Amino acid sequence: MRLAGNDIVDLQLAATESNWMRKGYLQKICSEKEQALIEESEYPNQLVWLFWSMKEAAYKIHSRKTGQRVYAPASLETTLQTLNPGFSTGFVSVENCMYYTQSTLNTQMIHSLATQERSLLQEIKVRISLHQDGIYPDYASTNPHSVSHHGVYLALIYL
Repeated sequence: MRLAGNDIVDLQLAATESNWMRKGYLQKICSEKEQALIEESEYPNQLVWLFWSMKEAAYKIHSRKTGQRVYAPASLETTLQTLNPGFSTGFVSVENCMYYTQSTLNTQMIHSLATQERSLLQEIKVRISLHQDGIYPDYASTNPHSVSHHGVYLALIYL
């Protein structure tokens, strides 16, 4: 079975709704290795939400595959393979499973894809749209493989 997941983070909304710098916040969502990378980063805010987005995208696959709906983000371990302005690749380890990720980043949002097969990342069709006031159109009729929305962004992927 071909599975893929996606996640999108509206960085402006995340900045107002989530204070990741408060005591104990990072320990709940990041491993010690990830926390160290965030502390050393020139762009820690972007890195926090990149890790979050990678984990969410991988979790969507893992929960469909296993039927388990327990989300413990600190137990999902991210590894970055490339991190360039605007683009990142890596993988997320969950229990004994590995999911490949590909992310796009800019100053407004971060969008991540995850799959069990690296080659599948190239086949995924992505549709990201903006919506005001959290109102999203009826997209169910387009039969997306995975749906993510946050703030003004809606991300749909198709296989």
